Amino acid sequence: MNVALTRISRNVKTGPMPTSVTSSDTCPDACPFKSNGCYAGGGPLNIHWKKVTEQERGVSFDEFCGQVKTLPKKQLWRMNVAGDLQGKNNVIDFPLLKKLVKANKGKRGFTYTHKPVLIEDVTDSHLTTREKWQVVFNNRNAVKFANDNGFTVNLSGNNLSHADKLKALNIAPVVSVVPIDQTTTKTDDGNKAVVCPAISKDNVSCVTCGLCQVGKRGAIVAFPAHGFAKNKVSQLATS
Repeated sequence: MNVALTRISRNVKTGPMPTSVTSSDTCPDACPFKSNGCYAGGGPLNIHWKKVTEQERGVSFDEFCGQVKTLPKKQLWRMNVAGDLQGKNNVIDFPLLKKLVKANKGKRGFTYTHKPVLIEDVTDSHLTTREKWQVVFNNRNAVKFANDNGFTVNLSGNNLSHADKLKALNIAPVVSVVPIDQTTTKTDDGNKAVVCPAISKDNVSCVTCGLCQVGKRGAIVAFPAHGFAKNKVSQLATS
């Protein structure tokens, strides 16, 4: 599992901050957008992602953690503009995540994960119910540990109904994909939903916003479907 760190991103939405890409074998089957409309599945990002996956670019995870340690104090940075947390398919590699959390100490790292924390999202058909719960508990504990220790891991909702279930766990901040023209400011469960300011406003980027790095926030950050397959994603995100 290779990881590539870009110290100054040229992406307009993230702004000039450090970002990373992790090989695609970290992406869980639990994600409904895997090979099915993922925004990283096309364009220049996909070319870069493939090279990282094929180990033509990037470094080992241990080397990557060493790079994270060298980032300036209080540096806002985003892990995984493509890819997911370390661990193949649906399972988070908790020991590796602990290494990252340690490397991030004093920095303001954040990321998103589709690794399953709800039993209904565990797609491994060969697992017993007990084994599926073991996956869920491992992932919940890993995500909570990261958030409790300064590295913000956002749970990714497939739609606002799914996001409500994730938020009810009370272990991490939550984001959600929403349809292209989503204007709802509250979910069915009464949770506040805020459209990503970097998408809704021309003069805002992750660098100037930083909302997704705020681990204790109450609002769900909503991301209207975007990218080359936005119409397909919009349909999938209709709750």
